[in-house]
Amino acid sequence: MARALAGAGCKTFFVATLDEARIARGAVPAAAIYVLDGFFQNCGDAFAKIDARPVIGDLNELAEWDVFCRRSGWAGGAAIHIDTGMNRLGLTLVEAQGIVPRINAGDHGITLVMSHLACAENLNHPLNAKQLASFREIASLFSGVPASLSNSSGVFLGAQFQFDLVRPGAALYGVNPTPEADNPMQPGVELKARIAQIRNVEKGESVGYGATWTARRPTKLALVSAGYADGYFRAGGSNDGTRGAEVVVAGKRCPVVGRVSMDLMAVDVTDLEKNAARRGHLVTLIGDGITIDELGHHFGTIGYEVLTSLGSRYGRIYKGGTAAAAEPDPAAPA
Repeated sequence: MARALAGAGCKTFFVATLDEARIARGAVPAAAIYVLDGFFQNCGDAFAKIDARPVIGDLNELAEWDVFCRRSGWAGGAAIHIDTGMNRLGLTLVEAQGIVPRINAGDHGITLVMSHLACAENLNHPLNAKQLASFREIASLFSGVPASLSNSSGVFLGAQFQFDLVRPGAALYGVNPTPEADNPMQPGVELKARIAQIRNVEKGESVGYGATWTARRPTKLALVSAGYADGYFRAGGSNDGTRGAEVVVAGKRCPVVGRVSMDLMAVDVTDLEKNAARRGHLVTLIGDGITIDELGHHFGTIGYEVLTSLGSRYGRIYKGGTAAAAEPDPAAPA
């Protein structure tokens, strides 16, 4: 992803941890890379080694960063994170005002001032305007330092929220950043799994753990090699009173029946044409009209959690960018 984004002109990247920063640095040698989880004592050399920048959200972190820079001579820069209403990470507004003299003194080592929106996906939430006003005021005191406020949803709140730099995340993968309106993003992820077996069950027979789903007619099932160990949540299953998620088999939507297991799910393919679903065929779990957000709804969560839960057992193919992964082993289950 980093290579593809860099190829499209992106020069600045944000990751959560130093380990992620190391991987990103290998992909984008010339980019600015910020580490959102902050700076911890005795990790300065690790930042310097890969030319990564900490996002500092606490005065103790700032002091430790300053000590490292003075001792080592490192001048790679850091971001200051200011809390404007999320009440998560970040300096308070008072603390941020307290370091303004440092900015005015020059040679301060601060390359970005940023905050994070708490309710950007809700267009008219009053906290958006409150955070914007607070950040605009404090950012204006950091003279000459680029400013960043908007996440994926914040980008779509308007130009006044965008400042010098925006930080889209899940929207890059097709999650809807404007849930109150149509999704402006194109899908970026397709997920498929293989049919392990086709079997028939008679009317009145149950399927899956707990016998929660009962066939109301003679039913043909496709057993698909993916389950909650792969990030396809158990909540996506169904029972006799509640319909669950769907997958696409041979171009048609088919319902998941019974409980999703650790490694398998059962799909009702009775209404498909004969032999349309066969052992070894791939079915689509995300894509062909099934969106990340739809799956999140069935799972009782959001698209972000769906994406971050996808397991390591899937073979990954990256299309576009500067390189593509090899095709997965056709004998692999998913």
